[in-house]
Amino acid sequence: MRRRTGLAVAGAAALAWGEWLNRRWSRTLVGHAEGPVEAVVVLGYRNPRDRANLVNRWRVRAGIRSLAAGRTRDARLVFSGGAVGGDVPEARLMAQYARAVLAFHGTVLLEERSRTTWENVTRVIPLIEDVDRIKIASQPAHALKARAYLWRQRPDLAERLVRADDYRPGEWLVAKPLLALHGLWTLRGLTTEERTRVRRRAGRPAVR
Repeated sequence: MRRRTGLAVAGAAALAWGEWLNRRWSRTLVGHAEGPVEAVVVLGYRNPRDRANLVNRWRVRAGIRSLAAGRTRDARLVFSGGAVGGDVPEARLMAQYARAVLAFHGTVLLEERSRTTWENVTRVIPLIEDVDRIKIASQPAHALKARAYLWRQRPDLAERLVRADDYRPGEWLVAKPLLALHGLWTLRGLTTEERTRVRRRAGRPAVR
């Protein structure tokens, strides 16, 4: 009985830890930028088949729901990802899913050459330079890594970062401890300066 109770407590603690860490990451390195024109950048995931896989489908949905209500006429959805795991660029597969399955009719731009998160950020910059607000949608740790890279490459654009709707309480609940562990591994490559910026900005409220 005690063993079962201990396992239940440990399981609940792991779920709470995963939930907390993903929430924290989703609110880090974002600010209070205002303005009518926004871009939501959706980062692709390795996709070996000719249609969007589970992860990419979720990222598309997170990107679409990240578009601010009432601003769809002045917003663009930017899908970023090359043909890393298959023959078709991830960006194209995500765009097809958004159009054909989710019936998204807003502005869509594609970046189809990047093969790493660093390249995702580098190659979408020309597509987002003229917007007032920038959101990056992916799993929270991955999106945070991309935001850190934007701070490194173009701090003037990083000042326009605001929070995407890629974290919701209870979503991916069982997987969140694993996502948290993977996220810690994903973020290990940040520089000391970037880690300091993450710690300094962690927990600050973001205006959406």
